[in-house]
Amino acid sequence: MAWVIGATDLRATPIALPASLVDALHRAEPFGGEARDISAGTLNDKWQELARKLDDERVQLALCDGDREHCVSPAALRFLAIVDQARAREGRARLGEINRAINLAIRPVSDLAQYGEEDVWSSPLATFSRGAGDCEDYAIAKVAALRLAGLAANDLRIVILHDTLHREDHAVAAARLDGHWLVLDNQRMAMIEDADTRFVRPLFVFDDTGIAKYAETPMRVSAPEPLSGAIAAADMIATAD
Repeated sequence: MAWVIGATDLRATPIALPASLVDALHRAEPFGGEARDISAGTLNDKWQELARKLDDERVQLALCDGDREHCVSPAALRFLAIVDQARAREGRARLGEINRAINLAIRPVSDLAQYGEEDVWSSPLATFSRGAGDCEDYAIAKVAALRLAGLAANDLRIVILHDTLHREDHAVAAARLDGHWLVLDNQRMAMIEDADTRFVRPLFVFDDTGIAKYAETPMRVSAPEPLSGAIAAADMIATAD
């Protein structure tokens, strides 16, 4: 009988979406497809350990953010300088500022070369102290910086992808803006939407609530290859202004 309700009543009584639909929209993940929560295992243990470090660093960064003069961490000050630049921008420009600045601030080095072991997940301040890291270290730092710059936790993810061209796994940050997920990748300065990525298969997605594993998804099959070496460096310099 909705057609007999007056306009005033319609404004006063907003339509409520079914709880299942609200939850699906709230949990919509980058790269689409279904992702199921993981609550145990080595990967979950690694993420939980990192989450504890992130909580500690949030306190340290909050203290330094409120009193720069007495901050004793050069890494925190460098990190906050990037956040300051992002806070001065809005929308896509804010995301792009953090993507570009962190790409330039961290030197790409493998975990094996830096730590003598594989798959070490570093917190942002540890990465900024060393000035070097691998793909997941960039992604972790970007998500932390975006949180400080004002983005909601539910709009931020770290995604582990499988690069089907180079046959290796790769980590990126993802940020949701106006309902679209943008990919922040240490291998390129330009952000692209998840729907435009190619030659990748999403494996796992992380947020502040935990980890989820993607169901098997079709391979995305065409896109520019990542920049590397001197070409990447030239692109970074050219786009820095």
